[in-house]
Amino acid sequence: MGNTEQFLYLSRQAMMLVVLVSAPPIVAALAVGLTLAILQALTQIQEQTLQTAARLVVVFAVLIFAGYWMALQVLAFAVNIFNNFGTWVS
Repeated sequence: MGNTEQFLYLSRQAMMLVVLVSAPPIVAALAVGLTLAILQALTQIQEQTLQTAARLVVVFAVLIFAGYWMALQVLAFAVNIFNNFGTWVS
């Protein structure tokens, strides 16, 4: 595999890693926001701080529970890059 193909492969892996690692908090915030928006529409309560506070709490909870897994994924990618850097450059 040439340098260009290797660079494109690693770039694609890095982008997929970003999507994979950022998915849990984004999906959790989306689910809470949608649920609260439906509840607010049904009850006609138009309080924006309720949605914001709930999203913040849920995102922090997801980061606490999934943060270790997320860090392990990024660490594994970084270790792979650093271990194989010499073979790609030379």
